[in-house]
Amino acid sequence: MPAALSPTTRDSSFASTRWTVVNQAADSETSSEHALRALSELCQIYWRPVYLFLRCQGIAQHDAEDLTQGFFADLIENRAYARADRMKGRFRSFLLGTLKHFIAHARDRDHAQKRGGASVPVQLDEAAISEAETYASRCNHWSADGVFEREWAGSLTRQALDRLAQEYELGGKGALFEALKLRLGANAAAPVSYQEMAKRLGRSAATLRVDVARLRGRYRAILREEVCGTVLDPRDVDEELRYLRQAMVT
Repeated sequence: MPAALSPTTRDSSFASTRWTVVNQAADSETSSEHALRALSELCQIYWRPVYLFLRCQGIAQHDAEDLTQGFFADLIENRAYARADRMKGRFRSFLLGTLKHFIAHARDRDHAQKRGGASVPVQLDEAAISEAETYASRCNHWSADGVFEREWAGSLTRQALDRLAQEYELGGKGALFEALKLRLGANAAAPVSYQEMAKRLGRSAATLRVDVARLRGRYRAILREEVCGTVLDPRDVDEELRYLRQAMVT
């Protein structure tokens, strides 16, 4: 799994709360503790698209770290989400638009000094930054917006994969998941044949093929839930899935 910030075990209902949390927090003078926790978790999930967007804008590494943390602190503390046009319906567009607004006005405020403050909901560790920097070095031919979209899609797929792994672990099938996860893609080329896996796992090759089909089906369902949580209108889910798949291969 790609480097990330202290992964948290999430209730599966979280996928449907992103816009709900934003709306509830925006409608109240004092955000509920639940809303703040959920917004903080959004920061944990989406820091990487924000950070890489900043780096692709030519912002130096340490400044990008400061601004990433400052952005999420501003999002929560100053209610930037309350001023956003949520009728656009996509959390992806909301976050990118809010980030651009934040950058445009960052020089007028002391956000960079928030780094390390108790109110900042995400602390970037060296391993995560190092991995992101390696990726950023390969993105010179992409636009900052394109990198954000690609990383946004990556964040959703990682969350879906994490949820799937948790489900298998809780069901006592963690070893089966680890053995089959490389076959998640419809055209994935796994280094181990079904026959060899059958010997290792004590299951028939035919049973393993059924296991893989179930794994893929559950992964698609979870990914759909994750995407559904980022749009206001469920009718937009299929279009958003197509958009994110395109972003991943562009």
